[in-house]
Amino acid sequence: MTIDARAVIDPSAKIADGVTIGPFSIIGADVEIGENTWIGPHVVINGPTRIGKDNRIFQFSSIGDIPQDKKFHGETSMLEIGDRNTIREYATINRGTEDGGGVTRVGDDNWLMAYIHIAHDCIVGNDIIMANAASIAGHTNVGDH
Repeated sequence: MTIDARAVIDPSAKIADGVTIGPFSIIGADVEIGENTWIGPHVVINGPTRIGKDNRIFQFSSIGDIPQDKKFHGETSMLEIGDRNTIREYATINRGTEDGGGVTRVGDDNWLMAYIHIAHDCIVGNDIIMANAASIAGHTNVGDH
């Protein structure tokens, strides 16, 4: 595990072996990060969020923050991200809402380019490519491939 001394990690976060966390990144409470995941500088990950193994999350991404939904009032919800995903610069992926089942899910082996947005309660399958600045509105399902 390599965590830059300038990163801020909540004591409750669960960081697996082989994880790299870059400078000025913030890992919040109730976050789990799987083996060999690389998190670049200036990334913010809030929980409850579970991230699988072998992911790469680039600078200035916001992962697992509260949904951008006016009906959200602080209820418990989460974000689940699978394995071997590449999440490029300035990506935003929000947690779910109670109304939508409480979870946003991203599968495995996805390539999520710069400035993408995955909103609350979305289910994104495996082997997806989202081009720069693509957005998925809340409650959207995207199948594999």
